[in-house]
Amino acid sequence: MTDTMARGSHTTSEDAVTRRGPAYAVIAECLRIQTTARRQNRLAWLFGQDPILPDARSWYRGAIGEIQVAKTLGSLGAGWTVLYSLDSAQEASDLVIGPAGAFTVATRNHSRQRVWVGEDQLLVNGHRTHHIRDARYEARRLSHLLGIVVTPIIAVVDPATLIINERADGVEVLASSQLAGYLARRKPRLTDATVASLVERAGLDGTWSADVIDETLVHEARFARLKREVDRAWRRRAGWVAGSAALLTCVVVSATLF
Repeated sequence: MTDTMARGSHTTSEDAVTRRGPAYAVIAECLRIQTTARRQNRLAWLFGQDPILPDARSWYRGAIGEIQVAKTLGSLGAGWTVLYSLDSAQEASDLVIGPAGAFTVATRNHSRQRVWVGEDQLLVNGHRTHHIRDARYEARRLSHLLGIVVTPIIAVVDPATLIINERADGVEVLASSQLAGYLARRKPRLTDATVASLVERAGLDGTWSADVIDETLVHEARFARLKREVDRAWRRRAGWVAGSAALLTCVVVSATLF
């Protein structure tokens, strides 16, 4: 999780831009909020109460989504470099540069939600979002910075449904599982030297640069522990629900028989 560059990347620079891994900023904000959480009492722990604070929940979901997308991007072939955003804003995008060009990837974790896409709208469970507007804005900013056209991508994590009613103008919206395949199928148009130059130029912007790898590892370890706590709490809740359902079934059957 700490390798900022996608596997197969030709980049060997030791610059700070390669130092921090996916979801670093979102993980850091989630953990910052969680530091105010009180230790759960024994009863809350027993019944599987979610240990994530309400204010940290969206950051936690965002981190899980970005980590999943990072694994997908890790399957890209040689020549691709993935630079992970250090911006703590949840709408921040990562930057992918390779033979087919430069792309922003905005990860949106809408697990088990209904996503509908039109020319200028992306709805989640019927509610409007600013995802398309924000993706366009970030791509325009980076196009100016890098001097080439940057294509914005919105990667939707694990949606219940993803309906593309009409392609969003200038923005690619796809399921995160389709991301690597979409990029790999694009026709090459940049040389290795151009890709390296763009990666270096992006690093000068400061949005993706950092040099504190030890801090990164500490954050990742803390987040991994938090995820284990969340998963265990979910299993305890599921166990209580299953047990209650089984008990209710027994009561109904007994009442029917007697």
